[in-house]
Amino acid sequence: MTFTVTDRRHMARALQLAARGLNTTHPNPRVGCVIADGEAVVAEGWHRRAGGPHAEADALAKAGDAARGATAYVTLEPCCHTGRTPPCTAALIAAGVGRVVFGASDPNPRVNGGGEQALRAAGIEVSGGLLAAESERLNAGFMLRMRRGWPLVRSKIAATLDGRTALADGRSQWLTGEAARADVQRWRARSAAILTGIGTVLADDPAMTVREAGQALPVQPLRVVLDSGYRTPPTARILHRPGDVLLFGAAAGPAADARRHALASQGALVEAAANDAGRVDLMAVVRRLGELEINEVWVESGPVLNGALLAAGLIDELVVYQAASVLGASARGMFDAAPPADLAARPRFRLQEVRQVGDDLRLIYMPATTAGKSS
Repeated sequence: MTFTVTDRRHMARALQLAARGLNTTHPNPRVGCVIADGEAVVAEGWHRRAGGPHAEADALAKAGDAARGATAYVTLEPCCHTGRTPPCTAALIAAGVGRVVFGASDPNPRVNGGGEQALRAAGIEVSGGLLAAESERLNAGFMLRMRRGWPLVRSKIAATLDGRTALADGRSQWLTGEAARADVQRWRARSAAILTGIGTVLADDPAMTVREAGQALPVQPLRVVLDSGYRTPPTARILHRPGDVLLFGAAAGPAADARRHALASQGALVEAAANDAGRVDLMAVVRRLGELEINEVWVESGPVLNGALLAAGLIDELVVYQAASVLGASARGMFDAAPPADLAARPRFRLQEVRQVGDDLRLIYMPATTAGKSS
């Protein structure tokens, strides 16, 4: 399919609109829509939050009769099913648009090509795939959840030039500067869940909430704690901040039951997810988060959990804030993981982005091989 410069300009604008919902649309994807008559923009819309109008409906309501015969540029294939809102395909057909151009196809089994087919069946010209990669990136978590059943797992690590994350006694505040810490808040805000381990809870007593992210959130991200022995103190700050807490444990017996009850009495949802070794089953956790319609998980933890996620092949993106300092050989590393048998077996990543954030560098990596394979 050949697209014109005008097509590309309108779709690029639709992607800008979609990004306005970066922090607010989950579990739905971030979608933008531009309705245009040739060069002229008739109306614009974007999806703000689940339960609210989809991008197409938002734009069509503003366009009114001017939508008839116009082209709708949508960053994601229009939906063709009834959920909290009516199908967008029906709205586009009723409005009498003459053409629909969309970016990425929607892998949701309730759509998955059905939106395009419904529009074509109504006599509307449909062209897909324009700036599809950009739409995919904007909705990477949603796309992964629909295709494999669990969310995108994005692990954040603050480290020094020599790859150290804390002194030997665990002290790490602060390796990075204020700009990097503010940037972390923006990543937290776009994530539906923030995940940590019991080691971090006991060492730092973190709140794991979004603060000063630049955009008000309908709700705080779900806070997830992996705690095999249910050792989280009932007084921990993570249990006493706005938003929900989900704690996964593994221990059994009367003492563990008592600790579980104490945590539940503080408002935490406590679930067992034990593997054969009596520890939290990481695959069971991510699958459960998929069931809860979590699209993006932001991990802030220490080398033990990061090493376990790495060994399980569950890190989809690695966000490293590199501070221009050195801690030395006795300091803690990034991953507590068994060394590979040889160099060929070492986990490898591809560098996707480098950006200076204050005095620090932010490096984003993706696995060089497919992570999180189904099992």
